[in-house]
Amino acid sequence: MLIQLIKPEFEELIEAKDWVGLKDVLTDVPPPDIADLIIELPGDIAVVVFRLLKKPVAADVFAHMPSGKGVELLELFNKQQLNDVMVNLEPDEQVAILEELPGPLTQRVMNSMNPEDQKQVKKILGYPEESVGRLMTPRYVRVKSEWSIERSMQHIRKYGEIAETLNVIYVVDEKEYLIDDLRITRLILADKEDTIESLMDRSFEALSVNDDQEEAVKMFAKYDRVALPVVDSDGVLVGIVTVDDIIDVAEEETTEDMQKMAGMDALDDYYSQSSIFDIVKKRLWWLIILFVGQILTAIAMGGYEEILQKVVALSFFVPLIISSGGNSGSQAATLIIRALATDDIKPEDWTKVFRREFTSGLLLGLLIGLLGLFTLIGWDMLAGKAFSMEVFATAAVVGLSLFTIVLFGNFTGAMLPFVLSKMNLDPAVSSAPFVATIVDVSGIIIYFSIAILLLKGTLL
Repeated sequence: MLIQLIKPEFEELIEAKDWVGLKDVLTDVPPPDIADLIIELPGDIAVVVFRLLKKPVAADVFAHMPSGKGVELLELFNKQQLNDVMVNLEPDEQVAILEELPGPLTQRVMNSMNPEDQKQVKKILGYPEESVGRLMTPRYVRVKSEWSIERSMQHIRKYGEIAETLNVIYVVDEKEYLIDDLRITRLILADKEDTIESLMDRSFEALSVNDDQEEAVKMFAKYDRVALPVVDSDGVLVGIVTVDDIIDVAEEETTEDMQKMAGMDALDDYYSQSSIFDIVKKRLWWLIILFVGQILTAIAMGGYEEILQKVVALSFFVPLIISSGGNSGSQAATLIIRALATDDIKPEDWTKVFRREFTSGLLLGLLIGLLGLFTLIGWDMLAGKAFSMEVFATAAVVGLSLFTIVLFGNFTGAMLPFVLSKMNLDPAVSSAPFVATIVDVSGIIIYFSIAILLLKGTLL
């Protein structure tokens, strides 16, 4: 990687305070790599490095930094430096930065911006959090349907420099309603005397400013676009969202879901930028919940103390029983959560999922149950024990318990995401530890209930 090659030279130049040499080295380094280099620097040195970069490059570097480091640098920037960074960022990037800042610093940054940028940023900040409106940029190129190709190309040349992308050109009517979008290649290849109307089919896909950002991710994946227009409730074109922003959202959503599925609240920043206190805070509450769940498991075990005293062998298989149910439930929960997240299934498809997972649970339970039955019988035979009804009865208890618990765990893991969706909660919180805790308590009850049923009158 380029960053690994230049890092030693970068550090040597900083140590020697050779700022001229450092400026030359950074000339050909991509902004994301410069951001990675600056992250590890103390704030006062990072500010000096920023002064060596061209303004557009400095803004791009800043946009690739974690929010924690960004806040640290903004606090050290003077008003001119703040303006230099903010004026070269896209409006959606300006908003993303402002969302992370403490109140006094937010006002200081806003005051450094020119009135037009302030107006744009305030408008975007007026949209709901996690909405498409917070992602969009008003920097795009639009044309009118009655314009000729020649006039449209002149317009594009004039305003294209400030647009975030020119891959797609948007067609609006006299009231700014979006009526079509056209790939720039169609205009390039068209006769200059033709009109925009001649290229239109009035077929397009658009996002609403109030759509959830996850909806935007799904739209980009479905239609394979580099940019999508954003309209208000009346259909007026108000901005565009580009694929680079969507990639960031997709990464954040996937990271958040993975952290929730691990049994914790999602971190507010990158792991490397989060303090130990923040990490502990995000994990502690769920650990307490799971701790309480394990206490319930212990209480359930305590209720069968008399049975364990009579048939000590039953205690050997408790970890096997509860872990099998927990594993089955975790598998099912992960499958369903991901299917819901990708729109492979909808919340209203729960009956279809119920049938599929009940059937798969029966098959899995049957196979694992038989495996447990024959393993225990074979284990005793290899140990030199004579085959007896007591041995078979114990093996049957374990086998039937495995069958029931795997079926129950599979059902619980599959249905819990739908229950949480119905309650308007994030299905990702029906995580592996959460499902496992539920199945642990239930597994103990199921196991010993079957033991009492099958062993009563023989070993009990």
